[in-house]
Amino acid sequence: MSALAFAAERAVAIHAVLSASKVCQRVFTKLVNGETITKKDKSPVTIGDFSAQAVINTILHKSFPEDPIVGEEDSKDLRGEEGRQMREKVLELANSGLDQALTLTEESLLETIDRGTYAGGAHGRMWALDPIDGTKGFLRGEQFAVCLALIVDGQVQVGVMGCPNLPVDAKDKDGEKGCLFITVKGQGAFQRNFSSTKETPISMSSIQSLAEASFCESVESGHSNQSDSAKIAQLLGITKAPVRMDSQCKYCSLSRGDAEVYLRLPVSATYEEKIWDHASGSLLVAEAGGIVSDIHGQPLDFSKGRTLATNSGVIAAHAKIHGRVIEAVQKVLFPEGKL
Repeated sequence: MSALAFAAERAVAIHAVLSASKVCQRVFTKLVNGETITKKDKSPVTIGDFSAQAVINTILHKSFPEDPIVGEEDSKDLRGEEGRQMREKVLELANSGLDQALTLTEESLLETIDRGTYAGGAHGRMWALDPIDGTKGFLRGEQFAVCLALIVDGQVQVGVMGCPNLPVDAKDKDGEKGCLFITVKGQGAFQRNFSSTKETPISMSSIQSLAEASFCESVESGHSNQSDSAKIAQLLGITKAPVRMDSQCKYCSLSRGDAEVYLRLPVSATYEEKIWDHASGSLLVAEAGGIVSDIHGQPLDFSKGRTLATNSGVIAAHAKIHGRVIEAVQKVLFPEGKL
């Protein structure tokens, strides 16, 4: 594919995600560190979600006004007198991340957030957006990600993720934090710091033996079956402790070689993964040398609407070992050989 393919979309997505990521940092500093909240109070992350979605939807709409957006949020909680206080905070924060020419009013704020209600599907262009992926990670001051992907005719073509708390170098956890991960189908995977425009090509680590591998999985046990993950690791001869983090930062860590396998095993027979939780990350890993599939080895299908309705779970690993990981997953999850 030509290096010029999707160049405009790539540049706009970088600007949008970086702008929204910086707004999320302000939300954390102002509302999580700066105000006393209870552990059950999710209002800061809700404000962050709305603010980030407003910033990204505004920037996307300016450049690509005909493109629909599949976003996680709608504006109903911001409307009316009950939503006034939160609406005012969101408006202030969203405008702090936008150029003056794009300044929102209360009315246009609600309108732009509601551009994210597209139903998805198999035809045409659409953007998939998760304004804050990793709610609990955000509130803990740990890992969360701002995730944006362009899907064309059911295929992910562009992915950009902002990880404000991810160390630039995984080996230097106390060093600089704040990374963007950027990919276009057929053009490779790249990382750049929030503080620089220089992009560095990244790739997954190519290990000689599965015994050298490490898993990356969710912090929250409700997101993936961790006991089955432990059995799969044992079957593969993996002895390293799993790397646990929230959000699509797991895909980012995999893509630059911090870990080798990402398991998101089903915790319910009826749960359907949301497309915005995997679109940008799956393309990033694929462009960095990996394969991303469901637990049966089937490609993730982004053409079925707002969810991965025909897939179950997610498995990501280097192309050299993905098949062996799938075999182990099948043995643990389906010991009788029944799918």
